[in-house]
Amino acid sequence: MDLAPERLPFISQRKARIADAFGKAAHSYDRHAAFQRDVGQHLLTYLPSDLRGAVVLDLGCGTGFFSEQIRRRGAQVICADLSQNMLDKARQRCGNSGVEYCQCDAEALPLADESVDFVFSSLALQWCELLWIPLQEIKRVLKPGGGGYFSTLVSGSLNELKQAWAEVDSARHVNSFISGNAVKIALAQAGCTQYRIDLRSFGLWYDSAMHLMKDLKGIGATHIDERADRVVSRRMLTQVEAAYRKFASREGLLPATYQVCFGVIHQ
Repeated sequence: MDLAPERLPFISQRKARIADAFGKAAHSYDRHAAFQRDVGQHLLTYLPSDLRGAVVLDLGCGTGFFSEQIRRRGAQVICADLSQNMLDKARQRCGNSGVEYCQCDAEALPLADESVDFVFSSLALQWCELLWIPLQEIKRVLKPGGGGYFSTLVSGSLNELKQAWAEVDSARHVNSFISGNAVKIALAQAGCTQYRIDLRSFGLWYDSAMHLMKDLKGIGATHIDERADRVVSRRMLTQVEAAYRKFASREGLLPATYQVCFGVIHQ
């Protein structure tokens, strides 16, 4: 790995809390990540099918599910994640042949300028407070002619759950996401002049709101900014379940809708 000594990894307290949430979920992540796999598989279709000789940074690699698929295309892969526990899982899956591992923050990549051919980042950048910063980092580390491929959640995601909680109390229980237009603005702020973005909706169905929330906890997506520590009572969960029922299908299933922005940066 071509590390830049002046850009050593630094993880803020906020990111450390996010890393802790995902680290605690590392052992359960793959059992609850059906949606994440669907999004990542779609993002993979944007990458070249033949990556022989290329260096690919999998930014926010998680358990290495897509790192392994990228390696199978012939690439040398750098697995990068906030969580060391996730990196440990990725190492178990991918091994050490043709793969390197780096615990780091997407907003301060410890990689030299123009050091990778491609960046793949699926559903990781929404955890960055200012999207333009990791986008700028992606652009910085790409070699001339390289490409950055990312997916991130945008506004409209998990609206059903958000509305259900709003009927219970005024606290914030669901993360908020920026708009698709804000992604364009972030790309401009990052100095990206050649790019494309596509917006796509994904829908999942659940037997209960509790099942959805267990999936969110199972992948570690539980950190919410500016949320004070508090106890969520069984009564509150019962109220959320009842409020969510207004979205039920005729079969009694509950929808969970995600809005995803897919982006490609050309260097």
